[in-house]
Amino acid sequence: MTLADAVAHLSPERWERANRLLIRKALAEFAHERLITPEQTDDGGYVVRGDDGRTRYRFTAARYALDHWQVDPDSITRHHDGVELPLAALDFFIELKSSLGLSEEILPVYLEEISSTLSSTCYKLTKPRIASAELARGSFQDIETGMTEGHPCFVANNGRLGFGVHEYLSYAPETASPVRLVWLAAHRSRAAFTAGTGIEYETFLRAELGEETVRRFHGVLTGQGLDPADYLLIPVHPWQWWNKLAVTFAAEVARRHLVCLGEGGDEYLAQQSVRTFFNSSHPEKHYVKTALSVLNMGFMRGLSAAYMEATPAINDWLARLVEGDPVLKSTGLTIIRERAAVGYRHLEYEAATDRYSPYRKMLAALWRESPVPCLRSGETPATMASLLHVDHEGATFAGALIERSGLSPAEWLRHYLRAYLTPLLHSFYAYDLAFMPHGENVILVLRDGVVQRAVFKDIAEEIAVMDPDAVLPPEVGRVRVRVPEDHKLLSIFTDVFDCFFRFLAAHLATEGILEEDGFWRTVAEVVREYQESVPELADRFRQYDLFAPEFPLSCLNRLQLRDNRQMVDLADPSGALQLVGTLPNPLAGR
Repeated sequence: MTLADAVAHLSPERWERANRLLIRKALAEFAHERLITPEQTDDGGYVVRGDDGRTRYRFTAARYALDHWQVDPDSITRHHDGVELPLAALDFFIELKSSLGLSEEILPVYLEEISSTLSSTCYKLTKPRIASAELARGSFQDIETGMTEGHPCFVANNGRLGFGVHEYLSYAPETASPVRLVWLAAHRSRAAFTAGTGIEYETFLRAELGEETVRRFHGVLTGQGLDPADYLLIPVHPWQWWNKLAVTFAAEVARRHLVCLGEGGDEYLAQQSVRTFFNSSHPEKHYVKTALSVLNMGFMRGLSAAYMEATPAINDWLARLVEGDPVLKSTGLTIIRERAAVGYRHLEYEAATDRYSPYRKMLAALWRESPVPCLRSGETPATMASLLHVDHEGATFAGALIERSGLSPAEWLRHYLRAYLTPLLHSFYAYDLAFMPHGENVILVLRDGVVQRAVFKDIAEEIAVMDPDAVLPPEVGRVRVRVPEDHKLLSIFTDVFDCFFRFLAAHLATEGILEEDGFWRTVAEVVREYQESVPELADRFRQYDLFAPEFPLSCLNRLQLRDNRQMVDLADPSGALQLVGTLPNPLAGR
């Protein structure tokens, strides 16, 4: 690849389109979060004024439940003192920086994230256009790498600060480039391997790597006069090795506390989360999640060695809970467990930092089960994020699944809700247990376009038990969090209703597949159906009322605009919430 080839996706036409699409999303989500207040014009459109009062953005939009703005990207125009100007996303954020609360410190970093997000969109615009109907018949990884939007709420959602353009082309999920992981040997004096019940280190690693690769790696160690028995093997993202570990951990390499063994034999594909890899050479083998010191969507995407120690135990605990609960089992819910983890502790950086420092999250990995071995005949998996995918013709992936299923839209939706929403409700009401159930963390198992069941993932870092008195095994205790009573139900209202159903309902309505009222009526029916099935939880249903008239509006972009390096204090995630007024609950009165 030549230097020019690396930026071939950055053409004027694609840049203009990417800017228009991003400004569309910014207008929609910032209006939703009440950072801006569009004024209605005489012709039925809307106008948003810049901080100087002289710059105006005009557009048309449809309004839906949960104060959702469906902005028409082709309607957007920008004017300054009455003169029309080209759309330019970087100018947009500068022109509205006071309205958006962007400080002088945060603004340039945020603009860099926006630039990276725009560049990513330009690349996606170069890919062959695949209709949603065709994608709906694609393979698991065809769907995973075919996603174009990223997180539906965050405007700067493809920042990945740290990736150069050649690294973007090699490691971003949308490029679908095969990746071989780098493997390090870590001295046992500073590394720890933990695993779930029934897993032993040597057997597990040989199954993942294969005998030939294990022999090759041991040969590297013995060739340097080192004993393989003194070391644990750690998979590493190639970017992390080249850009961080080889320099930041130079002392560890020099002292042979860390030894680079080379690349593994299997090829992997990056998933939507960027630092998690699917084994494309052997799909039945585990996913590998790696530390990646890249800034993306409000966090440095490292992995804590300390957190890794308890990860398998937390997964085993949750798997037992799911397996032993008849309601959860009846929905078909499964989790793909994080079965083993390994972490390396750099003693000097630990002495210099607190436990939340990114310097403590540079070298760790975990192995997560693949959903592939659990598939039954005729079943295919798809990331739930795909339900919000819209193709170049405006056709939704969800609509394509509905068409393929032969069911009525409401009946299709009911199957999906029973598989996805019902387990979330029961986990909350029966156990005070909350997941982080966004589109990237859920895999839907489909047959002929119909959702059969859901698979939840990203367990140990994301689940929370909100009952302070819950009896938990000592090794699981870290999942207990203190959440104010009036915030607990936001795990459904915000994470499910506002951050996922809001978009799905609007897409289906826009496409003319299912009216918005029909969508929310079906949601209400499934909630009632669940509640009637467990009358013993009636007091909990009254205490945490899913049919309440309104609920607090929790704003995600406000978190990133306030601090895009660490959006949330991990010691007090609830305390970081940006709550701005309330939203009318679309289930109220149903």
